[in-house]
Amino acid sequence: MTTATAPQLIRVGHSPDPDDAFMFHALANGKIPTGNLRFVHELQDIETLNRRAMRGELEVSAVSIHAYSLLLDKYALLPSGCSMGDRYGPMVVARKPLAVGDLPGVKIAVPGTLTTAFLTLQLLVREAWPGQARPLAYEVIPFDQIIPAVAAGKYDAGLIIHEGQLTFRNQGLHLVVDLGVWWQDRTGLPLPLGGNVVRKDLGEPTMREISRLLKESIRYGLAHRREALEYALRYARDMDVGLADQFVGMYVNDWTLDYGERGRAAVRRLLDEGHAAGIIPSPVDVAFCE
Repeated sequence: MTTATAPQLIRVGHSPDPDDAFMFHALANGKIPTGNLRFVHELQDIETLNRRAMRGELEVSAVSIHAYSLLLDKYALLPSGCSMGDRYGPMVVARKPLAVGDLPGVKIAVPGTLTTAFLTLQLLVREAWPGQARPLAYEVIPFDQIIPAVAAGKYDAGLIIHEGQLTFRNQGLHLVVDLGVWWQDRTGLPLPLGGNVVRKDLGEPTMREISRLLKESIRYGLAHRREALEYALRYARDMDVGLADQFVGMYVNDWTLDYGERGRAAVRRLLDEGHAAGIIPSPVDVAFCE
């Protein structure tokens, strides 16, 4: 008589946003077989997930590419699940019209110091004002509070991520700079914002199986778009189905199935520049779970 092997628990951390919900729909709702792996989803904002990953808490997690640079001892990047800004990305918005040149003189609300958005903003500031003696004035607040806080006049400007990129004008705010556009104009590459990582201590066979299942989950969502979108709408703040569909299309697409050579080059370029600017302390040897 054989005894069944107990399923292996895989805790997956991702943001409560329509793009992540769309991506993980098949895994979260039993749409694809997962064998001996049992996936449990924990939804938190990206900066909280970045901090948890620093402690190695979750087996699989969405993280900012910036944060990944500090996780090399614990995690490998999965080749699927990236959020890539292809001529769009995090934005700096303000209650009154501002120019990029005004940013060192204002207080900016930001979603976290480990976010790729904050890394890219720092690169912009260092390039625009080399030798700037006055540091960027910022305060970290939850990402979904930034637009209301700027609209209420608590901050001069805000660094916005997620669906706020499509909805900020509803609050009467003005675009200062789209960091995805700035980065691509400067480098010719898309801006790699976030990715999924898998903990190395799971061992290569389990890591590869998780990688396969994540790609299958994304494929399922793309093949059953309406179904996955209806699930994702639960996490769409201030968006109707059309806007949610647009947002999901921005961040769940061919880039999400696999970074590809150009996407991998974009990750390496961003992290190399972060290190050269003194923002990332050590050189980053990017390792994908292939």
